[in-house]
Formats: sequence, C-alpha cells, structure tokens
Amino acid sequence: MSKKCELTGKIPLKGHKVSHANNKTKRKFYPNLKKVKFTSEILKRNIRLNVTNAAVKSVDKKGSFDLFLKSAKSKNLSPRLKKIKKSLLIKST
Repeated sequence: MSKKCELTGKIPLKGHKVSHANNKTKRKFYPNLKKVKFTSEILKRNIRLNVTNAAVKSVDKKGSFDLFLKSAKSKNLSPRLKKIKKSLLIKST
C-alpha cells in the first residue's frame, strides 16, 4: 500500500528526530491516511480511496466528491482518479 494521498498527492516528508541532548536521527513524517468511501452522484457508484483527513475536509468544503474532482488539478490525482475524472467530465456535459 502506497503512503500517498490519492486526492491531494501528499507524500511522506523526511526530517530529524531531535533528542534533549540535540542528537539528530533521521525519521519520516507520514500523512494521516484513511480509507474512505466516496459516492459519486453523476457516475452513480461508490469509490473507495486512500486519502488524508485534510482531503476529506476539502471534499466536504466543496460540497460533493464530484465538484471536488472537477476542480482538482490532474497532476495531484492518482492515475485511477484521472480516469474517473475524465469519465465524470464526459458524463456531466
């Protein structure tokens, strides 16, 4: 399972864990990923995605999954979502 958000494209960041004695050891900061089921009214089906909690809040703010996907930049989306976005745009017009 990839540690990447399918909607926003967020990936793990690298950094240091700093002790009280100021010793630095390498570590990773992982995005807060959850498996979420979104419903598309236009395509009339459920889509299960691996997304961050921030992405879920963004979808809620836009109003629906379809509206978020229409306005999202394609470079951030996963290849699977790019196909869904293309079919969504074709069906909505």
